[in-house]
Amino acid sequence: MTEEKYMEERQMHKAVCAKCGKDCEVPFKPTEGKDVLCQDCFRQNRPRRSFGGNNRSFGNRRDNRPPRQMHKAVCAKCKNDCEVPFKPTPGKEVLCQDCFRKNNVGRF
Repeated sequence: MTEEKYMEERQMHKAVCAKCGKDCEVPFKPTEGKDVLCQDCFRQNRPRRSFGGNNRSFGNRRDNRPPRQMHKAVCAKCKNDCEVPFKPTPGKEVLCQDCFRKNNVGRF
């Protein structure tokens, strides 16, 4: 369905653009106290979605986090001292990174 046909099927409401002051029609009933933008001003002010190149992109998500706090533990399988990125719960087994990988091979 084209944008024009979609707009024709919806009930349109008269409004005045808060940015340029032109009379316009919008596909919703304007609420008092909330700015309404005409189609041209809306397109100019619409936030752009980016998937790279700034701090809010998916690729940089981990880079912006503080380093994880590591906690000392003893591996339940090999009995070696290790560090894990969570606080161990008494009574629950903790595996070092090597034993965890060996234990989960083929699961995913």
